[in-house]
Amino acid sequence: MVAVPAEILGALAPPRPSQTVYREECTQCFDTHDLLAGIDVCLHCFNGGCSPVGSVNGHGRAHFQMSGHRVVVNIQRRKKPASERKRSKRDSNEPPVKKLAIREEEPEEAKFDFVTEVRMYQGDRATAEYIVIDEVDDKLNGLVAAVLSSLSSAQKSEVKAWEEEIVPCQHTRELVQPQPKKLEPAGLASCAVEGCGLTSNLWLCLVCGALGCGRQQFGGGGGNGHALKHTSETGHAVAVKLGTIEPDGSADVYCYACDDARVDPDIAKHLSTFGIEVASQKKTEKSMTELQVEQNLTFDFAMTGADGKELEPLAGPGLTGLKNLGNSCYMASSLQSLFSLPAFQDRYLTSFVVHTSSCTNPSPATCFECQMSKVADGLLSGRYAVPHTPEPTDALAGHDVDAAQASSDADADTGKSRVHFQEGIKPSMFKALVGKDHAEFSTMRQQDAGEFVAHLLEFIRRAAKQLGTDEPTGIFGFALEERLECGECHGVRYKTQGQELLPIAVPVKKREAMDVEGAAAAEEGEGETRTTYEQDKDRQVEYEPVELTTCLDTFTSPAEIEYSCPRCEKKVSATKSTRFATFPDVLLVNAARFQLDNWVPRKVDVPLIVPATGLDMSAFVGRGLQEGESELPQDKDDAPAEPQFDADSMNQLTGMGFPEIRAKRALLATGHNGAEVAMNWLFEHMEDPDIDDPLPAAAPAGAPAAEVPAEQIAMVCDMGFTAAQARKALGETGGSIERAIEWLFSHPDDDGSAPAADTGATSSGTGQSLPGSEDLPAKYRLKAFISHKGPSVHSGHYVAHVWTGQANAGGVEGKGGWVLFNDEKVVRADEGEQAADKLMPLAYVYVFERVRE
Repeated sequence: MVAVPAEILGALAPPRPSQTVYREECTQCFDTHDLLAGIDVCLHCFNGGCSPVGSVNGHGRAHFQMSGHRVVVNIQRRKKPASERKRSKRDSNEPPVKKLAIREEEPEEAKFDFVTEVRMYQGDRATAEYIVIDEVDDKLNGLVAAVLSSLSSAQKSEVKAWEEEIVPCQHTRELVQPQPKKLEPAGLASCAVEGCGLTSNLWLCLVCGALGCGRQQFGGGGGNGHALKHTSETGHAVAVKLGTIEPDGSADVYCYACDDARVDPDIAKHLSTFGIEVASQKKTEKSMTELQVEQNLTFDFAMTGADGKELEPLAGPGLTGLKNLGNSCYMASSLQSLFSLPAFQDRYLTSFVVHTSSCTNPSPATCFECQMSKVADGLLSGRYAVPHTPEPTDALAGHDVDAAQASSDADADTGKSRVHFQEGIKPSMFKALVGKDHAEFSTMRQQDAGEFVAHLLEFIRRAAKQLGTDEPTGIFGFALEERLECGECHGVRYKTQGQELLPIAVPVKKREAMDVEGAAAAEEGEGETRTTYEQDKDRQVEYEPVELTTCLDTFTSPAEIEYSCPRCEKKVSATKSTRFATFPDVLLVNAARFQLDNWVPRKVDVPLIVPATGLDMSAFVGRGLQEGESELPQDKDDAPAEPQFDADSMNQLTGMGFPEIRAKRALLATGHNGAEVAMNWLFEHMEDPDIDDPLPAAAPAGAPAAEVPAEQIAMVCDMGFTAAQARKALGETGGSIERAIEWLFSHPDDDGSAPAADTGATSSGTGQSLPGSEDLPAKYRLKAFISHKGPSVHSGHYVAHVWTGQANAGGVEGKGGWVLFNDEKVVRADEGEQAADKLMPLAYVYVFERVRE
């Protein structure tokens, strides 16, 4: 009989309620307790590792060798036979959903049996024997039971992310109403704006009692945004959605100033001002949460070919899907695109072998290098691209076996085969780590894929700097050359600035409105075939296609601005243009397709004609200071350098209602990349405490720099930067620690020794090395693109298409090399609704690889 030594057993204790137990999956690879080898859960610290017996990697042994923790419990999960399962049903008297929360429809113990075995490493760390403990006392049994009953790491992160508690804000707490006035029921039946007439999705202003319809993408049932327009005109920020008020005082309350759902602690009192008694109300409309949950659960992304059949699934190395964790498709499509690039594959597959075997972090789940390497192995090894073959009851959850079998028999009778896609890996630990403490990416809400890519690249650089290792984001780096010419003296000034993502504004131009049949008839009469791109099936809105090269022409074309010329010593009209000083190995393009619809930014499906091969960027190269050009002198020493703002962008932003100071701050923060990009930034930073503060003026040349507090420098240095870098970054960003870190990540080659520039740009004559390459020609082919279906980048669904470069992807013969990654569904993408050539014009993020001759 083998027992755990008393001195070791005495030191073991059950997991604390706040302690995370990694019992369902290895923290360093995607082996799970559903595999035959099971997962070894350390009974000292509750790390989960794949077993050294029966698994490829044996990360459980690596954990022992690093930590010295000897005792583990091996957990294997086995599905119960269908006849033994007891399904739980939702009580019909249970109140409706009130918040985004995970509901376990069937308890885990009702579906699975758990096989456990206590094991121990005996001997020294290098050659320890892995043995089974066959003498298990009450304490060990209690420890195992505590591990099994604990909330798993995945469940804990999901519950934390899904349970988004709605709280009061300053505007709901301090709401001031005028004298009471009774609103007649007839006046609450439809939107009060003349000519609107909507009778659902109605929002009552809690300040004055005005009734207006909501925004279409938020309210369900249509909306023209008249409630928001009322706020814009009056400043009344708080409104309640009629039809969601219940006798207990719960209701959908929205604060337009915060642009978020809020709680009104005095909702009953505020409604009584208008003669509305809460106790007599009855809920007649779905709440915003219910609408969002319903949309996310029922979103349908067709996976069929031209003949209506399911697209053929693929599996193998590089063809592994990512299971949707709940609105995580933005992350899945981003990771599939990045890991299609050789630089990411080589860097993190190597790290999976080298780093994971020597990681000194006691909790690999909190080590970014471990988690990024884990994702690389999961996606690229092919070990987890195993087709899922569900039992009959899986297809008809909640129905009896006979009904499921009847369905299966019916399929056999009709000759229709049911396609079973792979399970896919679940990057729960990766998402929890990358999204930790982030206001958006830590939630289960849908997010912007372009913003996530930028966030992940910053995360990669930060982690690499802390470890002192190289990182692959340099493949995206390039430099833009800004040329400014005075309209009077014709002096010029050149500046260059590093970038890694190119935001391109796509012009929105509607075609003449006509019904689809009329449009088709007209096009047939013209003797041509054109694709119909619809933004909204009800409106039948179509948009004129635009070439990517046309957008690049616009991006690099001169624009007129107002400029304080140091030579003319007055304000003059000047022209400013932006071209490429260098070109990247991999070009990331973010296509911004937005228009304001009733003061709400709306994504529109403007088709962008993108060449899959043969994109030549050589025509957009900058040439620097030319012979015969006269360079403008530096600004006067006694005057602060004044940032210049594009007049058109300023006019567009202020015309949308943004204050001038916010428009300038947004243009500065986004590198003067146009009104659309600045607008997106503003919507993300509306609640920044310094959003309306004066812009920090640059100190006159030669003036002593303001002293930066030592504690701020120390906080930035904790992120892996030097004191010189921290001091300069804080000086550049007015002392904002968050923006200082962002500045440092966007200036990776700045060691902090050079003097601060007025806009963070570098002169082309400084000799400082620039990211990217000056070699020409600069030709590219499309490697991947991320598509989005839905009215907003914060709702709907993302998928990724990746060019595999081979005709027989995954061993399945096909006509092309495009593969579609739709969460865990990985299919050939050369036909049907989801074919690459169909979705390419409507993509959101494009990834181009440079082709060198």
